[in-house]
Amino acid sequence: MPGMTAAPTPTPAKRPRVPKTVWDLIFTLVIPILILSPNILGSGISIAEQVFGGGTTGNVRAYLLAALIPVAYVLWDLLVNRNVSPVALIGGAGALFSGALAFWYVDGFWYAIKDSARSYLTGLLFLISAATSVPLFRVFIDATSIGESPEHRAATQIAMRDPVVRRGLVQGTVVFAVVDLIGGVVNSVVNYQRVTAKFGTDDFNAQIAAVNAVMRVPGLIISLVGVMGAVWLLNRAVKARYGEGASLFEPGKLAERLRERGEPVA
Repeated sequence: MPGMTAAPTPTPAKRPRVPKTVWDLIFTLVIPILILSPNILGSGISIAEQVFGGGTTGNVRAYLLAALIPVAYVLWDLLVNRNVSPVALIGGAGALFSGALAFWYVDGFWYAIKDSARSYLTGLLFLISAATSVPLFRVFIDATSIGESPEHRAATQIAMRDPVVRRGLVQGTVVFAVVDLIGGVVNSVVNYQRVTAKFGTDDFNAQIAAVNAVMRVPGLIISLVGVMGAVWLLNRAVKARYGEGASLFEPGKLAERLRERGEPVA
């Protein structure tokens, strides 16, 4: 009618996004386990049997698919998000390494080593880097400051060049590496004890699926212990150099401490 205005069109509510952690679990754990299972959720369905024809060939193809889907997911995530941070690139390189190892058809002792090879390689690289001018744990610290203001990021970089803080970075890198190596050994032991079937059999795939499910949480806990230990050593070094309350993870306070000491923060 004249003089009346139309009611505004309601804005459709945004659907809540699925957290990335959930997608990570789906593509790196849930889907591979379902592919490897000879009896998916008690349904009698087997990817190796129904999709790939069964037998050794079917089991090997199912094994490769389960191993390569996490690799494809990590690489897709890198490309779509255009994430070229050092941490993301390290993760991508690790995924490619794991994907290449999928074509190493072994069982028993060598499978137990292969399944932890990524942890062993990461641990060794971090240990070696601790003796260089760029301890690799610094990569993680750099990543946390990417979104900070130029001043705050500069404060973080200045602090990490300080000899006392750098010593903490080296110690943190060593601790992270050692814990990662320990995690690899634990994973190898569990795999050696539980994955006893021959490669290419139903039992082999089923045992891998079971171990992957069992080891995911302990593996995450071990990794978290390594990160927490490294962060504690680094924060201890920062406090020793710049005083109580200073932290690389609070760059605003760190910038204030630097200015108090007469160190320019540009």
